[in-house]
Amino acid sequence: MQVKLSVRHGQLSEEHQQQIREKAEKLLHFFNRLTMIEVTVDLQDPIRKQVEFLANSEHKHDFVARESHAELLGAMELAYDKIVHQIHRYKEKIQDHRRDRHLGDVPPAASEGTDE
Repeated sequence: MQVKLSVRHGQLSEEHQQQIREKAEKLLHFFNRLTMIEVTVDLQDPIRKQVEFLANSEHKHDFVARESHAELLGAMELAYDKIVHQIHRYKEKIQDHRRDRHLGDVPPAASEGTDE
C-alpha cells in the first residue's frame, strides 16, 4: 500500500507530514484491500485549511473525503472520520449482501404453536 502526500499553496512541517501519514496508514486497520491513499492538503485560504483523503481499493472502488477547518489537524480528523464512515458503510453493504436470501429461496416453515 502506498501513501502519497501532496500540499498545495504552502509547506507542511515534518511533524505534520508524519502525523498525516500515520493517520492514513491507520485506514488499513479498517479495510486491508486499499491499494493507495492520497492525502492532499490545501493551504490557499489562511483561515480554513482543507484536507482531502482519496483511498483506492481493489475492485475499482474509491473512497473520497474532503473537509476544511481552521486548524490543519482538525480538518484532517474530520476528513479521516468521514472516510472511515464510508469504509464501514461499504463493508456492511458487502457483508449484508452475502447474507441476503435469494428471491427463489423458500423461507423456513415456522412452528405454529405445536407443543409436544
